[in-house]
Amino acid sequence: MSNLQFGLVIPVEFPVGRGAPSLVEDASRALRYVEGHFDSAWVVDHLQIANGARLESFTLLSYLAAIHPRFTFGHAVVCQSFRNPALVAKMGATLQLLTGGRFVLGIGAGGDEEEYRAYGYDFPPARERVEQLEEAITIIKALWSEPTVTFEGKHHRVLGATCEPRPNPVPPLMIGAFRPRMVRLVAKQADWWNVSSSGPRRYARMAMELEQACAEVGRDPATIKRTWIGGVACAETSAAAETMAESRSITQDEDDFGFVGTPEEVAAQMRQLVDLGIEYFMLDAADYPELGCLELLLKQALPAVTN
Repeated sequence: MSNLQFGLVIPVEFPVGRGAPSLVEDASRALRYVEGHFDSAWVVDHLQIANGARLESFTLLSYLAAIHPRFTFGHAVVCQSFRNPALVAKMGATLQLLTGGRFVLGIGAGGDEEEYRAYGYDFPPARERVEQLEEAITIIKALWSEPTVTFEGKHHRVLGATCEPRPNPVPPLMIGAFRPRMVRLVAKQADWWNVSSSGPRRYARMAMELEQACAEVGRDPATIKRTWIGGVACAETSAAAETMAESRSITQDEDDFGFVGTPEEVAAQMRQLVDLGIEYFMLDAADYPELGCLELLLKQALPAVTN
């Protein structure tokens, strides 16, 4: 299990009045603490939150990548509806160049109707959003690999578009996917597959769907890196961990699953997913910006999983 990798989830939201500088200071302190143990940092892509403030994800990610040169950075995941796909390709190529190849493009179909409506985006049915995502990925990949791109789709188009300088190397493409149609898109297009807050039984079902989808398109499923993102509440006692989890609404329901317990219990929970093929954990510490949970992970839980 020594090939396991770990990333830190950086919250993009903060209480009104606390201020963004505090968010950046908290993130920097946490990243310095996990350096050498975690190799990446991840942000979600949301625009607003009730009774709070949120930062725009690409801007925050770019800033953090500049001041933390030893980490890879990515989204888990970009909402494809919020930005023109050709612009996403350009933004990703620029970030890949400026970071020296430390960018992963995580992307998904989107799903928060209230947020869409608030910012003036149409919210089509799920099937249409998946169609949009598939076209967006086609455009992004083409712009990253071809000198000039023309594409006329049902939802998106580009006419003689260029993306110079093209990224070298091309960033990995990670797709966040749960449902069968999205899992089939992973099989066709993704370098990495990301699932969020899924328990072992639910993940096992999705993994079987991915295996079947790969067989249908003639792809070796071993060529897709399997990643998991979610919350973790790790404390010296089970009771303390449960209290920590409640403070962040982390549960152990199969459809809304996080790691909760002592270091030994968390390690055992993680091993269940490792046994099912997870290679990369992106962890959202429940007591963040405090470092107590991360300390127990680094010193006890993760060594028990990797050794």
